Amino acid sequence: MTWWHAVIIFVAGMWAGTINTVVGSGTLVTFPVLVALGYPPVTATTSNAVGLAPGTISGAYGYRHELVGYWPQVVRFAVASFFGAIGGTILLLTLPKDAFEKIVPVLVGLAVVLVIVQPKVSKWVQKRREANGREHHAGPLLFGLLFVIGIYGGYFTAAQGVMMMAVMGMLLSEPLQRLNGVKNVLSAVVNIVAGAIYAFVAPVSWPVIGLLALGSTIGGQLGARIGRKLPPTVLRGVIVVIGLAAVVQLILK
Repeated sequence: MTWWHAVIIFVAGMWAGTINTVVGSGTLVTFPVLVALGYPPVTATTSNAVGLAPGTISGAYGYRHELVGYWPQVVRFAVASFFGAIGGTILLLTLPKDAFEKIVPVLVGLAVVLVIVQPKVSKWVQKRREANGREHHAGPLLFGLLFVIGIYGGYFTAAQGVMMMAVMGMLLSEPLQRLNGVKNVLSAVVNIVAGAIYAFVAPVSWPVIGLLALGSTIGGQLGARIGRKLPPTVLRGVIVVIGLAAVVQLILK
């Protein structure tokens, strides 16, 4: 690894940590960067899962004040994410390598679409809450959806946070800032589980993991403290542009 590759990976990890904490989808920054630098898609995915895990923990810690008194519920949600992440890693490790490389452009494209529609989903959720005036509590549907998102996150982490915010926003009545804190915790659970498994049984790049871990940890704190003040449209625009570039690159590869 050259020194400038290392700098690029570190900066990408820091930016991804910030984005993950604020809106999610940081993988759409780091994954294309790693692929562009010559890493195979599977190695890029597994190294992402391990390397970005410290960043999700950092972001979750930054939102700890929003979760005061809500931790028992968060733990229940985390159980669904935990087992979903195990299922996702099993899929990645058992499906043929070429199957993953064929489906990854579709997954990246799906993630980009989710990032684009996320503001509309948030507005719809807010209007729905104001219209019905009812309290919505966690039920089997929410736990089932979090389990499915955990599978997706264990297989390919991009935009799992956007998915979590969408389903929790529709099925719970908690403030959006609290839901963002829950999202960060659940993303951390998925990344830790997937990362722990991949670290032992999958192809990973430890230098990449170290750089992503350091950068994303710093980014997680920036996202929790400063990221709320950054224009969401700017962050989302960066994610979409990078994601689309990744789709084109993967299709042409």
